[in-house]
Amino acid sequence: MKHFSLLDLSPVPEGQTTGQALQNTVELAQLAERAGYYRYWLAEHHNMPGIASAATAVVIGHVAGATSTLRVGAGGIMLPNHAPLMVAEAFGTLATLYPERIDLGLGRAPGTDMATARALRRHMSPEDTFVQDVQELMAYFDDMPDNAPVRAIPGVGTQVPVYILGSSLYGAQLAAMLGLPYAFASHFAPAMLDQALDVYRRSFRPSPTLAEPYVIVAAGVCAADTDAQAEYLRSSQLLAFARLRTGKPGKLPLPVNDVKSQIPPAVMEGVEHALSVSAVGAPETVNSQLQIILERYKPDELIVTAMIHDHQARLRSFEIAADVMSGLVKP
Repeated sequence: MKHFSLLDLSPVPEGQTTGQALQNTVELAQLAERAGYYRYWLAEHHNMPGIASAATAVVIGHVAGATSTLRVGAGGIMLPNHAPLMVAEAFGTLATLYPERIDLGLGRAPGTDMATARALRRHMSPEDTFVQDVQELMAYFDDMPDNAPVRAIPGVGTQVPVYILGSSLYGAQLAAMLGLPYAFASHFAPAMLDQALDVYRRSFRPSPTLAEPYVIVAAGVCAADTDAQAEYLRSSQLLAFARLRTGKPGKLPLPVNDVKSQIPPAVMEGVEHALSVSAVGAPETVNSQLQIILERYKPDELIVTAMIHDHQARLRSFEIAADVMSGLVKP
């Protein structure tokens, strides 16, 4: 592992507002910068009461303005929801304001339910144009002649780094074909992680921006002073994920002592599998569990995330995680 990074969904805890959630994001980003995290990514989700990062580019700009050296970006922008030119203009503007600090991860899923996807896109097209949209978007960041019929201004010449996100073989194949870095959403959808990484590494074609495969693996981390405290804090995420899966999304719940008593066994089984790429416990426990993840998947970078109700406990969790991961970095 060359770097460790942080993925923030800007969770909105029960009893708090989206404004408080966004302020929590700023404080977490500032801690991440001090603690040595390499990059700080925010994700696009819509119509979810428990996530405040729907206007992802806006939040990225806010976080970049509140920090000074941390790379800040999207993990990711759901490209089917947007015209490539508008994404290029937004991230070209961010890259102009914060040079050499902005990343753009691109996803193919809508990041929401189908009714909201229709509201976002207005006219749903049956054609899958993701490959063409990615290539069009990348062209807007490249150098273009002054007489090009369409240019992204700001955007042209900014060379914003593009990452392909995914949880299936499709993204792995596309990232390999285009010679782009690949980030796998194993923090909530690990089923095809082994196969996708194998496909990406075997099929990778060097590009002008990347000579060798570059893999980012996402993992959940919930750290505390004791294993029991970490398990208690993590119960909020288990509850939230179970409610999402059963069609009852909401704000991030308060933690509970016996989470299994509140989630039906069949649902709990699916939740535990979905969140299985994770490390939960005291520092030494998190260390050993992260080492297992690193040894199995051999990522170039580990990006960690956590949904913890109490903001101070969440800050402490990422602080502990940084201390652990700094000892696992091998440049």
